[in-house]
Amino acid sequence: MFGAIDILDLKPFEICSIRPPTENFSLTFRLTRNCYWNKCAFCPVYKLGARYSKRSIEEVVEDIRRAQMLDDFMFQRGFGNPVYTESDYGRVPGLADEITAAHWAAGIVDENRPVEAPPEGLDTRMAWFMSWFNSRPDIPACISHILAWRINGGATCFLGDADSLNLKPSFLSHAIKAVKTAFPSIRRFTVYGRTSTAARMRSVNELRAFAEAGLNRVHFGLESGCDRVLAFVDKGVSADEHVEGCLKTKEAGLSCSVYVMPGLGGSGLSAEHARDTAALLTRIAPDFIRLRSLEVFPGTGLEAEIKKGSFTEAGEEQVVREIRTIVAETDAETELLSDSASNLLGIFGRLPDDRPAILREIDDYLALDPREKLEFSLHSRLRSFAGQYGGISGDIFTAIEPFIRGGKLAPGSADDRELERLILLIRSKLMP
Repeated sequence: MFGAIDILDLKPFEICSIRPPTENFSLTFRLTRNCYWNKCAFCPVYKLGARYSKRSIEEVVEDIRRAQMLDDFMFQRGFGNPVYTESDYGRVPGLADEITAAHWAAGIVDENRPVEAPPEGLDTRMAWFMSWFNSRPDIPACISHILAWRINGGATCFLGDADSLNLKPSFLSHAIKAVKTAFPSIRRFTVYGRTSTAARMRSVNELRAFAEAGLNRVHFGLESGCDRVLAFVDKGVSADEHVEGCLKTKEAGLSCSVYVMPGLGGSGLSAEHARDTAALLTRIAPDFIRLRSLEVFPGTGLEAEIKKGSFTEAGEEQVVREIRTIVAETDAETELLSDSASNLLGIFGRLPDDRPAILREIDDYLALDPREKLEFSLHSRLRSFAGQYGGISGDIFTAIEPFIRGGKLAPGSADDRELERLILLIRSKLMP
């Protein structure tokens, strides 16, 4: 812990806006910025001019120092006394104003600007998405980030951005040691990685060096086990390379968490995509399988393919049938999680033990008639939105208000077209 802290020394640090759902409440530091591949046709991230860069270890260590100073200053100002709770969020504006006022009085202007407004003319859906992407957080954002981490146990750290396996093990080791020194309560370190990096650039010994440095888990975006799908969306990796990268990672002693994307094959490759993905997962037997159903965003390659007529989105029922195939045909001991807001069904369990129960839940949905499926989708999407953002936004409330009866949503008063419109509105604002 620091002694007396000079308020003028407090500065913001860079945090990772894009991180796995399980790291939403982790303390985060950027080792790199953005994604060096940035070609995946389904991905809306980094598509508005963001460039890839590696940060120096000096920059990273400085960010860790800044985060530690803010954390200590918050504690000195009464945060976490006697324990960190949600009520501490009420202190954030006052503390931020105190720091800002002291800086202004001393003629200091924060080097990190507030989030810039989206470019004029940007599609409203992308504008909403980009409003949550904060590459230059200010003091209030950093205070809130630390507080969320503290409230949720203060034990996890995510090191971003898109592929930290692209860095040398010695770099990661230096960064992790610095984080552990500043924040000794952290017990788990995770990163995003590309399977192509693990397969082509890293030996098992190098990956083992990451583990020895303190890294615990790598999150890989597999998306599909179908080579035709992977090529179509320009993933830059084959199914065999997916397998090689994941197996090397597991052999090195790192936990392997993978994402697959139901719907990515569109309606045309739906069945092949699902079967090949189940076969891929069987070969890998990852520690975790995370479902992240496809959402097509404006400005992406997939949107362009839709406009050309070369890609047709799979409907919700077709996507659920893909998930059923993945659950039924993945022959591995693993944990299945539906922890993305883009998913219609919230299915969780261990395979193979929980397979029958998961399949029953899927089949219960498939047994609904078309109208029941629409109403199910509306309720599911609203729950996802409220869970992701802590409530319902004004525009969504305005849209559903005509169908509220006695304080409760009564979808039976809406016709099918109205329900479809409401579902699309909500889905357009969900973060995958």
